[in-house]
Amino acid sequence: MKEEKKISTAVIRRLPRYYRYLGDLLDKEIIRISSKDLSSRMGITASQIRQDLSNFGCFGQQGYGYNVELLYQEVKHILGLDKQYKMILIGGGNFGQAVANYSDFARRGFEFVAVFDANPAVIGTAVGNLVVRDVATLEDYIKQNHVDIATLAVPVPAAQQLGKLLAKAGIKGVWNFSKSDLRLPGSTIVENVCLSDSLMTLSCKMNEVEILKRVVRDVW
Repeated sequence: MKEEKKISTAVIRRLPRYYRYLGDLLDKEIIRISSKDLSSRMGITASQIRQDLSNFGCFGQQGYGYNVELLYQEVKHILGLDKQYKMILIGGGNFGQAVANYSDFARRGFEFVAVFDANPAVIGTAVGNLVVRDVATLEDYIKQNHVDIATLAVPVPAAQQLGKLLAKAGIKGVWNFSKSDLRLPGSTIVENVCLSDSLMTLSCKMNEVEILKRVVRDVW
């Protein structure tokens, strides 16, 4: 039996960028584009683009380039954006509310259908057009409704316990904003997101020149 090829995380993380840039090209009514031209727009080498896309099939033709509409639809399919996903939010605080109210998610097929919280002061309040439910009812809700993705916007101490409950209840994916790297048993996929990590990466890049100057000064 032939072993399935495993796609690297780095390639997967570039796919949303391809999707976004191809969408922009469609908006500009560009029909075809070469890997070289796409490279100049995206800041990725042409060879990297060809290598990334070759993981999923043969989409381009030498001297002919890529059909933008076709490639856009293929990347959309690979990303699973030709499906609809039902999402729940656990953590109805300010950050959770901002995530749930972001309209672009629904436009892309990710619909929040319920919000949960443990705080009595938050339970019963509204997040958009949803009423916050008691987290004690979370497991029963998942079992009675088709839920694909759970978004965790809770403090670190609660994240692991809730994650295990979600995995046990059959949640396919967890989008974790709890500031802890969550790892769950079974087939539940976890995407850990830490906004402060991204901000610190920006800070490091801003200070990179100063760091290099210091290294050179110390060496010499």
